[in-house]
Amino acid sequence: MYDVIAIGSATIDVFLQTDKRYVRNNQIKGNHVEEYCFPVGTKLLVRNLEFSTGGGGTNTSVAFSRLGLKTAYLGKLGNDNPAKVVLDALKAEKVDTSLVVIEKEARKNTKTSKIQKNSKKTGYSTIIDAEGEDRTIFAFKGANDDLLFNELNLKKIKQTRWIYLGSMMGSSFNTAEKIAEFARKNCIPLAFNTSTYLAKKGLSYLKNILRCTTLFVLNKEEAELLTGKKDVNLQLKMLHKIDIKYIAITDGSNPAHACDGEKIYTIYPRKVKIKETTGAGDAFAATFVAGILKTNNTKQALELALANSESVITHYGAKNLLLHWHTLTEHVRKNPYRIEERRL
Repeated sequence: MYDVIAIGSATIDVFLQTDKRYVRNNQIKGNHVEEYCFPVGTKLLVRNLEFSTGGGGTNTSVAFSRLGLKTAYLGKLGNDNPAKVVLDALKAEKVDTSLVVIEKEARKNTKTSKIQKNSKKTGYSTIIDAEGEDRTIFAFKGANDDLLFNELNLKKIKQTRWIYLGSMMGSSFNTAEKIAEFARKNCIPLAFNTSTYLAKKGLSYLKNILRCTTLFVLNKEEAELLTGKKDVNLQLKMLHKIDIKYIAITDGSNPAHACDGEKIYTIYPRKVKIKETTGAGDAFAATFVAGILKTNNTKQALELALANSESVITHYGAKNLLLHWHTLTEHVRKNPYRIEERRL
């Protein structure tokens, strides 16, 4: 029996530090933006290079496991060496990988001796100049977008207390909808963490998942895209009307908010030195779910979630400073956050 099965993407992440002189200021539709401008046909020096595994599915799997939950990861990987790197990293974190689907091996055409392009590679991301809150990510989805429902071991999936569903695209989104319905029919609480990609498609696009969702985590931009409301109180109330019990809305370095059907909680972040923000959202989402699962206390879950995400952003890599349950709870006990609460 699992405590949680985390479903979502897996990637190999490479962090590149170049030179800030390649950043230029620009105006797009009246908004000030910074853009990278690299000269074509030139070899550019990289000041630093770091590798790690990433992707919402593996990031949250490791977070759940470190928080003391019996965890399995479900996602699709290519039939390649990066897949082995991902699987080895998960096993080292005591995450069950028996549910992972491996892409079918590419086969040679016997007539032409050429490899048929009928298989996809493991996902890969390149994160450029990841300093502070500034980052540019080149994301190759690969096999992540190709998870099919008929490839899943439903008998084992049924043996879990919770299902955590990350953002999925392509064929995998259709599978996500079916997983959500499977969870509803089998009375398994479902946690869902959307993305800007999906939120831009609107509330109706996500209705088949949201009607099965017990706990929903998203950021303020995504909440605004889904509800059309700028005020977080209106966002929470509108999303709660879908019959989602727990909702958490993050907003970068600004206060985060959560509701449980009775109260709205607003938590104020601490000032920490930000190294890089990749994985902070995954840390928050997984820890909020774990907090609800282990304590059934929305306020405490919100504190734990913020503390773990603040830990992650002080270091490169989405998993390096994910905290274990005892360390995290002690940290919050000794350093309580300012939290306001009010009726929903």
